Amino acid sequence: MFGSVVVGIGTAGFVRIRDMLAPLPSSAAEKLSVKGFISRRILEEQQGVKQITIEDALRRDDIKVAFVCTENAAHEENIRAFLEAGKHVCVEYPMAMTHKTAVDLWDLAQEKGVVLHEEHIELLTADFKQLKKDIAGKKLEEGSLHFTGGPLKPGFGFPAFSGIARLTWLVDLFGELSVTAASMEEDQENKYMKMTTQLMTKEQKPLMWIEERGPGLPRVKNINFRFDSCTMTLLPPAAREPVGLFMQDLVLFSQKLLGQVPRDQLHAERHRVLHCLELADRIQQLSQQGQGSAQNA
Repeated sequence: MFGSVVVGIGTAGFVRIRDMLAPLPSSAAEKLSVKGFISRRILEEQQGVKQITIEDALRRDDIKVAFVCTENAAHEENIRAFLEAGKHVCVEYPMAMTHKTAVDLWDLAQEKGVVLHEEHIELLTADFKQLKKDIAGKKLEEGSLHFTGGPLKPGFGFPAFSGIARLTWLVDLFGELSVTAASMEEDQENKYMKMTTQLMTKEQKPLMWIEERGPGLPRVKNINFRFDSCTMTLLPPAAREPVGLFMQDLVLFSQKLLGQVPRDQLHAERHRVLHCLELADRIQQLSQQGQGSAQNA
């Protein structure tokens, strides 16, 4: 059994505790046992699980795994502490706010001989799985992905990082990408922002990614993918799957702990995660250069 601690008790932390208390029967997730949770606030028991300090969690031999479910800005500090203590770590995306930091953390995990897993439940949704099947064999000519949603709370970072799930969709669908341009509109007083990124596939086909957030904006992904044979403007309908997204991710992480995931799959996943973080770095750099130029004009 892998004794586990959950760091951060928001929505994700609550779900992690729930899923470990009632894991998918006959799955690798049954090997996880929640031993406590960590929070900056002093809280009552959560689902029968007691609060412990981070010092206790780092010191205790019966705790082998940490689930980091804090705001994005606190990921690096928590991941590094648990890796240094020789604990396996599962973290909600993004694991870090720069590509270099993520490389350092993954190197540290390798040095310590432990698993570092970045959650990407957006790749496990039924509509994404169906979309990937539907576009198989088609040649992209051009496309766009426009996400809208409400304002983010502080601590979630630049939109290329907080919205990296959408970038991961595009990379998983169309392969490695390069950034050709990026810009950022922001009205802090009204809690509105719009990031526009121009991307290019290896086949030199253009993709546009827009991340737009503000009060009253619905949480929606709008796609427009033009292929050689058809154009897709709606996500395909897909039946809801019986196993929840976080449970699917928990099973995958548990399989990694048990050495049940092939090495080539682990390598491909690391490559994709780091590629997306490298793209996010470049998008932030170009966007901020553009903002600086506009302010100086």
